[in-house]
Amino acid sequence: MGYWPVVACVEIIETAGLGDRSYLATDGETAIVVDPQRDVDRVRRLLDVHDVRLASVLETHVHNDYVTGGLELARRTGAKYVLAADEDVSFDRTPVREGDVLPAGRMRLRALHTPGHTFHHLSYVLEDAAGDPEAVFTGGSMLFGTSGRTDLVGSEHTDRLTRLQFASLRRLAALLPAETRVFPTHGFGSFCSATPATGEASTIGDEQQNNPALTLDEQEYVDTLLSGLDAYPAYYERIAPINRQGPAPVDLSLSDEVDPTELRRRIGAGEWVVDLRDRTAFATGHLVGSLGFELSTSFVTYLGWLFRWGAPLTLIGASRDQVAEAKRELVRIGIDSLAGVAVGELHALADGGEVRSYPVSDFERLAKVRAERHVHVLDVRRDDERAQGGVRDSQHVPVHEIDDRIEEIPDREVWIHCSSGYRASVAASILDWAPRRVVLIDDTYDAAAEAGLTWSREG
Repeated sequence: MGYWPVVACVEIIETAGLGDRSYLATDGETAIVVDPQRDVDRVRRLLDVHDVRLASVLETHVHNDYVTGGLELARRTGAKYVLAADEDVSFDRTPVREGDVLPAGRMRLRALHTPGHTFHHLSYVLEDAAGDPEAVFTGGSMLFGTSGRTDLVGSEHTDRLTRLQFASLRRLAALLPAETRVFPTHGFGSFCSATPATGEASTIGDEQQNNPALTLDEQEYVDTLLSGLDAYPAYYERIAPINRQGPAPVDLSLSDEVDPTELRRRIGAGEWVVDLRDRTAFATGHLVGSLGFELSTSFVTYLGWLFRWGAPLTLIGASRDQVAEAKRELVRIGIDSLAGVAVGELHALADGGEVRSYPVSDFERLAKVRAERHVHVLDVRRDDERAQGGVRDSQHVPVHEIDDRIEEIPDREVWIHCSSGYRASVAASILDWAPRRVVLIDDTYDAAAEAGLTWSREG
């Protein structure tokens, strides 16, 4: 939560699972919302808390990483739905262009064309009634210490968009006072960020000191941004078409519960049955053929990345509340339908069926085991992470490629690691199904260096 002390109070709405932020700004009577996520009940609760009228819902761009809640929020509240006039969409909205001003009580929102993340991207300057800037909502343009990635529209446009991004950030810095607060949508873990963002708050003055677009010349910026681009979640390709068509109203209700017999049938049929429990609990015991995607901040990104779109999906949870939280995460990326849910203690769900387990260890133990015998080590981090170094004599297969490259992984004991344990746990559950004999390294990558197991690009 954040506050702006002059005309508008700005509330930050965090969506940690996707690394994004939405915003509600109000002058005490009237409000505007910027880039809302699909589950708009969170926004409506804030409107009730502040007891304000929603005048406009503003989109900075057609999003690639989440399904917008903007259209539904506007329809439910009677607010204007604001989007760049040049965007090709299948619904009515309030079209805006460079320089257009939207009044909202004592606030004004001025649109600035800031292409780069997308061609028609807009930023919105929050001004007081006199037209003096107080803040700027920058979407996927100016982020904290970085900028939005420029390769989501298509590789053939990446170079041009990168140069447009450079010009857009320079323009924002030139037009706005140094004390202007910056409120980006991306940059808090989202793959829409070109490189990792820095800090939790920023101003135009801060960015002039720290942002590569404002500290490097154009070609240096272009080279730096392009070198930092790596794979992004596969579901991104599905999101923009949903947002252009206009998302269906959100439904957060849960499917009926599935009994153990039906659960086993679904697993036997090769359907996606996903266990939401803690990764160490999954390793200790799980239904044969189920997949482990611990419900944490990485859940929706990696389930969405690996999921076979359109396949029946059943969730196993410790409680209905846990499954409901997972459903909320999934609708944000357009996975609206669940084939069913199963809730309860594992052995009750197994109902006499087979339960499997595999060991959990750490890098210190790996070093000791390696001194005694040969074991196969699998690194499932991204290519850009691996380029900086890895565990010596390890095999590298990014987690999002595991399903297609299982045959490359030897049929022997496999110790699996990433940078923190989450992606390794997903890979372990997939390989356990394959089946392979797996050991989950539930440890931070720094511990691998401390155990003397690594090589690095610096030597």
